[in-house]
Amino acid sequence: MSKGHIHHIELYVSDLKSSINFWGWFLEELGYEPFQSWESGHSWKLGATYIVFVQAEERFLDVPYHRSRVGLNHLAFHASSRQEVDDMTRKLEGNGVKILYTDKHPYAGGENYYAVFFEDPDRIKVELVAP
Repeated sequence: MSKGHIHHIELYVSDLKSSINFWGWFLEELGYEPFQSWESGHSWKLGATYIVFVQAEERFLDVPYHRSRVGLNHLAFHASSRQEVDDMTRKLEGNGVKILYTDKHPYAGGENYYAVFFEDPDRIKVELVAP
């Protein structure tokens, strides 16, 4: 693997089952495959990179996630085309996922930026952007 490429990302979540249901179908649509699974976590892998979701301990659930606090703001994934962004938008809506910035969709990132923005069960912002 090339120096500097991301090896993995690990996210602690408030409800592992909800996160697995949400992220599983989305990541698999993008070509990720289930990688690891254990009582308090699950991961998906694409190439040499994997994304891990771990159940946060009860004692750390008192302060919910907010993307404006210090830490992760959002995760952005490449789409293969604008058509893939449109197809995914329909699938997200069909799964009851809230699309963000609907008044500007699919150009919420700017005039030449074609993407869909949405949130996971913990309200982590996710983006799928076309080249």
